[in-house]
Amino acid sequence: MSHQILIKPSGHTLTVKPEETILQAALREGVSLPYGCRNGSCGTCKGKIIQGKVDYGQHNEETLTEEEKLAGHALFCCALPLSELTIECHEVNATKDIEIKTLPSRVEKLNRITDNVMVISLRLPANQRLQFLAGQYIDILLKDGKRRSFSIANAPHDDEFLELHARNYPGGVFAEHVFSHMKEKDILRFEGPLGSFFLRDEPEDGNIIFVASGTGFAPIKSILEHVFHQENSRGNKRNMILYWGGRTKNELYMTDLVYQWQKEHDNFSFIPVLSEALPSDNWQGREGFVHDAVLQDFNSLENYQVYACGAPVMVEAAYHDFTNQRNLPKDGFFSDVFTPSTSNP
Repeated sequence: MSHQILIKPSGHTLTVKPEETILQAALREGVSLPYGCRNGSCGTCKGKIIQGKVDYGQHNEETLTEEEKLAGHALFCCALPLSELTIECHEVNATKDIEIKTLPSRVEKLNRITDNVMVISLRLPANQRLQFLAGQYIDILLKDGKRRSFSIANAPHDDEFLELHARNYPGGVFAEHVFSHMKEKDILRFEGPLGSFFLRDEPEDGNIIFVASGTGFAPIKSILEHVFHQENSRGNKRNMILYWGGRTKNELYMTDLVYQWQKEHDNFSFIPVLSEALPSDNWQGREGFVHDAVLQDFNSLENYQVYACGAPVMVEAAYHDFTNQRNLPKDGFFSDVFTPSTSNP
């Protein structure tokens, strides 16, 4: 049966479904409890049971000792409620409470979904998971000491693998490695999560416009999947529109997935925009620059939040024109700029 949980000191409440751990319920309902491995090994999710009973689940005996159990502690990634609960733990407050880690990972799968976009799936060690906010990124650590930044494209609740979207471009040394030399089972080291590009919770009834160019879709995919996941547990829905721009049709990948979102969620709309459509594209949709399409569709953005991700010229133009021409509040614009790293800057 389901059980109610009261979290102190925040006062948040959760409904835990049968066979669901406390952490699983929190992730499903969008409450950010700290966690690391999600299998009872690291102890990051350890908190206190103030009232009620739990099944402690399978865990490392050194991570949660019998003495700690007697003192009321539990590992929320393993603990199954047996009654109504009151628990005490520190909730994650945006990025400042999330631990930045340096971890190894193994290339689990390489999926070249277009001529110039590779989807990389990374598997972490068995006793590790990466806690992150939807929209954040990681830095791949190269042997020469350099870094390459990639947004995490999967949502936090779906973290068995880390999904990265890599674009091939002239002069990109790491991009060339990804497309020509990287193999499944290769080992990569990374640091993360990093960045402040994540969905702000307030106002919950506000409208959101996402503007992406190219693989700037990756962090927005993470955010949208996280929002859709939360909507299954929350009653409120924010109206959201994704404007995604590319030069040609081939640069807009995973569009079947986006159209499926639009079909399944009445509060989500998708508007693809091409700036240099080819005759072979047979393009019947919007043309021009992607941020111009937003300007054409809205006389005012006063009651909106805008999340823009992609090429610097697009992000800069969107910020300038939206705030100066459409009354977008400057604190309502959030961005992540994708700057290519080449051997000849």
